Amino acid sequence: MTELLAQSPAGFAVIAFLFALLIGSFLNVVIYRLPIMMFREWQEQCEELQQSDTPTLPEKPFNIIVPPSTCPSCGTRIAAWQNIPVISYLVLRGRCAGCQQKISARYPLVELLTAVLAAIVALHFGFTPEALMAIGLTFALVAISLIDYDHQLIPDSIVLPLLWVGLGMSLLNGAVPGEALFVPPETAIIGAIAGYLSLWIVYQVFKLVTGKEGMGHGDFKLLAALGAWLGWQSLHLIILLSAVVGAVFGIAMILFRGRDRQLPIPFGPYLAAAGWVTMLWGADIWNAYLHNFV
Repeated sequence: MTELLAQSPAGFAVIAFLFALLIGSFLNVVIYRLPIMMFREWQEQCEELQQSDTPTLPEKPFNIIVPPSTCPSCGTRIAAWQNIPVISYLVLRGRCAGCQQKISARYPLVELLTAVLAAIVALHFGFTPEALMAIGLTFALVAISLIDYDHQLIPDSIVLPLLWVGLGMSLLNGAVPGEALFVPPETAIIGAIAGYLSLWIVYQVFKLVTGKEGMGHGDFKLLAALGAWLGWQSLHLIILLSAVVGAVFGIAMILFRGRDRQLPIPFGPYLAAAGWVTMLWGADIWNAYLHNFV
Protein backbone atom coordinates (compact mmCIF):
# COMPACT_ATOMS: atom_id res chain seq x y z
CA MET A 1 0.00 0.00 0.00
CA THR A 2 2.82 2.39 0.88
CA GLU A 3 4.61 1.71 -2.40
CA LEU A 4 1.36 2.20 -4.32
CA LEU A 5 0.75 5.61 -2.75
CA ALA A 6 4.37 6.60 -3.36
CA GLN A 7 4.04 5.70 -7.03
CA SER A 8 0.64 7.36 -7.47
CA PRO A 9 0.60 11.03 -6.38
CA ALA A 10 -2.98 11.39 -7.67
CA GLY A 11 -4.14 8.43 -5.60
CA PHE A 12 -2.49 9.88 -2.50
CA ALA A 13 -4.14 13.23 -3.21
CA VAL A 14 -7.57 11.58 -3.45
CA ILE A 15 -7.07 9.81 -0.13
CA ALA A 16 -5.86 13.05 1.45
CA PHE A 17 -8.94 14.84 0.06
CA LEU A 18 -11.38 12.29 1.50
CA PHE A 19 -9.62 12.15 4.86
CA ALA A 20 -9.50 15.94 5.05
CA LEU A 21 -13.25 16.13 4.44
CA LEU A 22 -13.73 14.27 7.72
CA ILE A 23 -11.18 16.47 9.47
CA GLY A 24 -12.93 19.53 8.05
CA SER A 25 -16.15 18.41 9.72
CA PHE A 26 -14.26 18.10 13.00
CA LEU A 27 -12.67 21.53 12.48
CA ASN A 28 -16.15 23.04 12.24
CA VAL A 29 -16.76 21.77 15.77
CA VAL A 30 -13.41 23.09 17.00
CA ILE A 31 -13.95 26.50 15.39
CA TYR A 32 -17.35 26.87 17.06
CA ARG A 33 -16.71 25.30 20.47
CA LEU A 34 -13.13 26.19 21.36
CA PRO A 35 -13.77 29.94 21.76
CA ILE A 36 -16.81 29.19 23.94
CA MET A 37 -14.67 26.89 26.08
CA MET A 38 -12.09 29.65 26.42
CA PHE A 39 -14.68 32.28 27.39
CA ARG A 40 -16.14 29.93 30.01
CA GLU A 41 -12.71 29.30 31.46
CA TRP A 42 -12.02 33.03 31.67
CA GLN A 43 -15.39 33.56 33.35
CA GLU A 44 -14.61 30.89 35.93
CA GLN A 45 -11.26 32.51 36.64
CA CYS A 46 -12.93 35.90 37.12
CA GLU A 47 -15.45 34.39 39.55
CA GLU A 48 -12.60 32.82 41.52
CA LEU A 49 -10.82 36.18 41.75
CA GLN A 50 -14.00 37.87 42.92
CA GLN A 51 -14.30 35.27 45.69
CA SER A 52 -18.07 35.50 45.63
CA ASP A 53 -19.92 33.94 48.58
CA THR A 54 -22.87 33.15 46.32
CA PRO A 55 -22.50 29.57 45.09
CA THR A 56 -22.79 29.20 41.34
CA LEU A 57 -24.55 26.26 39.75
CA PRO A 58 -22.13 23.94 37.96
CA GLU A 59 -22.43 24.17 34.21
CA LYS A 60 -23.05 21.14 32.08
CA PRO A 61 -19.92 19.69 30.46
CA PHE A 62 -19.00 21.52 27.27
CA ASN A 63 -15.97 20.57 25.24
CA ILE A 64 -15.02 19.36 21.79
CA ILE A 65 -16.82 16.03 22.32
CA VAL A 66 -19.66 16.80 24.76
CA PRO A 67 -22.50 17.61 24.19
CA PRO A 68 -23.35 15.92 20.87
CA SER A 69 -23.93 18.22 17.91
CA THR A 70 -27.43 19.69 17.74
CA CYS A 71 -29.33 22.15 15.58
CA PRO A 72 -28.79 25.66 17.01
CA SER A 73 -32.40 26.57 16.17
CA CYS A 74 -34.47 23.66 17.52
CA GLY A 75 -31.94 21.68 19.53
CA THR A 76 -32.57 18.45 17.61
CA ARG A 77 -29.61 16.10 17.87
CA ILE A 78 -27.80 15.67 14.57
CA ALA A 79 -27.79 12.03 13.50
CA ALA A 80 -24.70 10.38 12.06
CA TRP A 81 -26.13 10.26 8.54
CA GLN A 82 -26.80 14.01 8.77
CA ASN A 83 -23.16 14.69 9.59
CA ILE A 84 -21.48 13.28 6.50
CA PRO A 85 -19.20 16.04 5.14
CA VAL A 86 -20.75 18.01 2.24
CA ILE A 87 -23.03 15.11 1.20
CA SER A 88 -25.42 15.53 4.14
CA TYR A 89 -25.71 19.24 3.43
CA LEU A 90 -26.67 18.52 -0.18
CA VAL A 91 -29.11 15.74 0.76
CA LEU A 92 -30.81 17.96 3.34
CA ARG A 93 -30.76 20.86 0.84
CA GLY A 94 -29.07 23.06 3.40
CA ARG A 95 -31.85 22.76 5.99
CA CYS A 96 -32.28 21.13 9.39
CA ALA A 97 -34.13 17.81 9.19
CA GLY A 98 -36.14 18.77 12.27
CA CYS A 99 -37.17 22.42 11.98
CA GLN A 100 -36.23 23.11 8.34
CA GLN A 101 -34.20 26.16 9.32
CA LYS A 102 -31.37 26.97 6.93
CA ILE A 103 -27.95 25.56 7.75
CA SER A 104 -25.07 27.91 7.12
CA ALA A 105 -23.22 27.12 3.90
CA ARG A 106 -20.01 27.82 5.80
CA TYR A 107 -19.97 24.27 7.20
CA PRO A 108 -19.60 22.45 3.87
CA LEU A 109 -17.35 25.23 2.57
CA VAL A 110 -14.93 24.70 5.46
CA GLU A 111 -14.96 20.96 4.77
CA LEU A 112 -14.28 21.51 1.07
CA LEU A 113 -11.59 24.11 1.73
CA THR A 114 -9.80 21.78 4.13
CA ALA A 115 -10.00 18.90 1.66
CA VAL A 116 -8.78 20.94 -1.33
CA LEU A 117 -5.84 22.39 0.61
CA ALA A 118 -4.84 18.93 1.85
CA ALA A 119 -5.02 17.52 -1.70
CA ILE A 120 -2.81 20.35 -2.99
CA VAL A 121 -0.26 19.62 -0.27
CA ALA A 122 -0.37 15.89 -1.11
CA LEU A 123 0.27 16.59 -4.78
CA HIS A 124 3.09 18.98 -4.00
CA PHE A 125 5.07 16.80 -1.60
CA GLY A 126 3.97 13.31 -2.65
CA PHE A 127 3.63 10.45 -0.20
CA THR A 128 6.39 11.54 2.20
CA PRO A 129 6.70 12.29 5.93
CA GLU A 130 6.93 15.93 4.92
CA ALA A 131 3.50 15.76 3.27
CA LEU A 132 1.91 14.28 6.39
CA MET A 133 3.34 17.04 8.58
CA ALA A 134 2.36 19.73 6.07
CA ILE A 135 -1.22 18.43 5.96
CA GLY A 136 -1.34 18.59 9.75
CA LEU A 137 -0.09 22.18 9.64
CA THR A 138 -2.78 22.95 7.07
CA PHE A 139 -5.52 21.69 9.39
CA ALA A 140 -4.21 23.85 12.24
CA LEU A 141 -3.98 26.96 10.04
CA VAL A 142 -7.58 26.55 8.86
CA ALA A 143 -8.83 26.39 12.45
CA ILE A 144 -6.67 29.33 13.55
CA SER A 145 -7.77 31.48 10.61
CA LEU A 146 -11.50 31.05 11.14
CA ILE A 147 -11.38 31.40 14.92
CA ASP A 148 -9.39 34.61 14.56
CA TYR A 149 -11.78 35.84 11.89
CA ASP A 150 -14.78 35.21 14.15
CA HIS A 151 -13.41 36.31 17.51
CA GLN A 152 -10.10 38.16 16.93
CA LEU A 153 -8.17 35.64 19.00
CA ILE A 154 -5.72 32.82 18.30
CA PRO A 155 -6.02 30.00 20.85
CA ASP A 156 -2.83 29.03 22.67
CA SER A 157 -4.13 25.46 22.71
CA ILE A 158 -3.52 25.32 18.93
CA VAL A 159 -0.67 27.70 18.23
CA LEU A 160 1.67 26.70 21.07
CA PRO A 161 1.66 22.96 20.21
CA LEU A 162 2.24 24.06 16.61
CA LEU A 163 5.34 25.95 17.75
CA TRP A 164 6.72 23.02 19.74
CA VAL A 165 6.06 20.55 16.92
CA GLY A 166 7.94 22.82 14.53
CA LEU A 167 10.92 22.96 16.86
CA GLY A 168 10.76 19.22 17.44
CA MET A 169 10.70 18.48 13.71
CA SER A 170 13.99 20.31 13.29
CA LEU A 171 15.66 17.46 15.18
CA LEU A 172 14.82 15.23 12.22
CA ASN A 173 16.79 17.40 9.83
CA GLY A 174 19.04 15.17 7.77
CA ALA A 175 17.17 12.03 8.82
CA VAL A 176 14.09 12.90 6.73
CA PRO A 177 14.47 14.41 3.24
CA GLY A 178 12.40 17.51 2.62
CA GLU A 179 12.16 20.71 0.65
CA ALA A 180 10.61 23.20 3.03
CA LEU A 181 10.12 21.36 6.32
CA PHE A 182 12.57 19.66 8.67
CA VAL A 183 14.91 22.66 8.69
CA PRO A 184 18.05 22.51 10.90
CA PRO A 185 17.51 23.15 14.63
CA GLU A 186 19.37 26.46 14.64
CA THR A 187 17.26 27.66 11.70
CA ALA A 188 14.04 26.68 13.45
CA ILE A 189 15.06 28.24 16.78
CA ILE A 190 16.13 31.51 15.17
CA GLY A 191 12.92 31.43 13.09
CA ALA A 192 10.76 31.11 16.21
CA ILE A 193 12.61 33.89 18.04
CA ALA A 194 12.73 36.23 15.04
CA GLY A 195 9.11 35.53 14.15
CA TYR A 196 7.90 36.48 17.60
CA LEU A 197 10.15 39.50 18.07
CA SER A 198 9.52 40.99 14.63
CA LEU A 199 5.80 41.50 15.25
CA TRP A 200 6.31 42.23 18.95
CA ILE A 201 8.59 45.15 18.05
CA VAL A 202 6.07 46.46 15.50
CA TYR A 203 3.36 46.17 18.16
CA GLN A 204 5.40 48.08 20.75
CA VAL A 205 6.37 50.86 18.32
CA PHE A 206 2.78 51.25 17.10
CA LYS A 207 1.51 51.36 20.67
CA LEU A 208 4.16 53.92 21.65
CA VAL A 209 3.29 56.20 18.71
CA THR A 210 -0.52 55.88 18.69
CA GLY A 211 -1.36 54.66 22.17
CA LYS A 212 -3.34 51.79 20.60
CA GLU A 213 -2.72 48.09 20.21
CA GLY A 214 -2.25 47.33 16.52
CA MET A 215 -2.44 43.53 16.78
CA GLY A 216 -2.97 40.72 19.22
CA HIS A 217 -0.32 38.65 20.96
CA GLY A 218 -1.58 35.56 19.16
CA ASP A 219 -0.14 36.96 15.93
CA PHE A 220 3.35 36.98 17.50
CA LYS A 221 2.98 33.33 18.48
CA LEU A 222 1.64 32.31 15.08
CA LEU A 223 4.57 33.89 13.24
CA ALA A 224 6.92 32.27 15.74
CA ALA A 225 5.35 28.88 14.96
CA LEU A 226 5.68 29.46 11.22
CA GLY A 227 9.30 30.49 11.74
CA ALA A 228 9.94 27.25 13.60
CA TRP A 229 8.37 25.20 10.80
CA LEU A 230 9.83 27.01 7.81
CA GLY A 231 12.97 28.65 9.17
CA TRP A 232 13.95 32.27 9.64
CA GLN A 233 14.72 32.69 5.93
CA SER A 234 10.99 32.41 5.15
CA LEU A 235 9.85 35.13 7.53
CA HIS A 236 10.41 38.08 5.20
CA LEU A 237 8.22 36.51 2.52
CA ILE A 238 5.50 35.54 5.01
CA ILE A 239 5.36 39.08 6.41
CA LEU A 240 5.36 40.64 2.94
CA LEU A 241 2.62 38.36 1.57
CA SER A 242 0.44 38.72 4.66
CA ALA A 243 0.76 42.50 4.66
CA VAL A 244 -0.12 42.78 0.97
CA VAL A 245 -3.07 40.38 1.15
CA GLY A 246 -4.29 41.93 4.41
CA ALA A 247 -4.17 45.42 2.96
CA VAL A 248 -6.03 44.39 -0.21
CA PHE A 249 -8.77 42.57 1.68
CA GLY A 250 -9.05 45.29 4.31
CA ILE A 251 -9.47 48.04 1.72
CA ALA A 252 -11.94 45.91 -0.25
CA MET A 253 -14.08 45.29 2.85
CA ILE A 254 -14.14 49.01 3.62
CA LEU A 255 -14.99 50.03 0.05
CA PHE A 256 -17.42 47.31 -0.98
CA ARG A 257 -18.92 46.09 2.29
CA GLY A 258 -18.93 49.36 4.20
CA ARG A 259 -16.84 47.98 7.07
CA ASP A 260 -16.16 50.51 9.82
CA ARG A 261 -12.52 51.57 9.61
CA GLN A 262 -12.32 51.59 13.39
CA LEU A 263 -13.19 47.90 13.67
CA PRO A 264 -10.18 45.63 14.11
CA ILE A 265 -9.23 43.40 11.19
CA PRO A 266 -7.83 40.02 12.25
CA PHE A 267 -4.30 39.52 10.95
CA GLY A 268 -4.10 35.79 11.75
CA PRO A 269 -5.85 34.57 8.58
CA TYR A 270 -3.42 36.51 6.40
CA LEU A 271 -0.40 35.22 8.30
CA ALA A 272 -1.75 31.68 8.03
CA ALA A 273 -2.41 32.01 4.29
CA ALA A 274 1.01 33.55 3.68
CA GLY A 275 2.69 30.80 5.71
CA TRP A 276 0.85 28.08 3.78
CA VAL A 277 1.78 29.60 0.41
CA THR A 278 5.39 30.04 1.52
CA MET A 279 5.55 26.41 2.63
CA LEU A 280 4.61 25.23 -0.85
CA TRP A 281 5.96 27.84 -3.24
CA GLY A 282 8.13 30.18 -1.17
CA ALA A 283 11.36 29.31 -2.96
CA ASP A 284 9.74 29.69 -6.40
CA ILE A 285 8.21 33.06 -5.49
CA TRP A 286 11.49 34.38 -4.13
CA ASN A 287 13.51 33.14 -7.11
CA ALA A 288 11.00 34.70 -9.53
CA TYR A 289 11.25 38.00 -7.66
CA LEU A 290 15.07 37.96 -7.78
CA HIS A 291 15.05 37.04 -11.45
CA ASN A 292 12.58 39.72 -12.56
CA PHE A 293 13.14 42.65 -10.21
CA VAL A 294 16.71 42.44 -8.95
